[in-house]
Amino acid sequence: MKEEEIKRLVKIVEESNIDTLEISRWGRSIKITKNTMGPNSMTNSHSTQTYSAPATALSQQPVEPKVQEAKPETPAVGDEIKSPMVGTFFLSPAPDADPYVKVGSTVKKGQVLCIIEAMKLMNEIESEHDGKIVEILVENAQPVEYNQPLFRIEPA
Repeated sequence: MKEEEIKRLVKIVEESNIDTLEISRWGRSIKITKNTMGPNSMTNSHSTQTYSAPATALSQQPVEPKVQEAKPETPAVGDEIKSPMVGTFFLSPAPDADPYVKVGSTVKKGQVLCIIEAMKLMNEIESEHDGKIVEILVENAQPVEYNQPLFRIEPA
């Protein structure tokens, strides 16, 4: 997640009635908690990133969020690329075409890895980062569930 997005989310939490906002995406999560006990307290949980936003009623001065570095939730082998939807998994754009990727393929951020067909729409699934495909976890033309791991990728 980009720094601008994180700052925007922290601002939303500060200005709203919510105490906690947690978002999980592609095997990583971020949790933003409004600090209601004072500027030095911070909640720790199993989340990979925790930001403590100051409570507006308690502090007039801006306080920098406390940050814990993100750690992948996936095994040490590499990051998992998960399905963003329910549908049918396809490794190639057509039955007689070459697959987008194979085990050992080097991929770049934004490169198409596969297609998931949902309600007769073909949705291209792209890589979120550079790396090497170490495992394909789904057979071609098989149904997939939301958030089901599709690929294991070793970051470059």
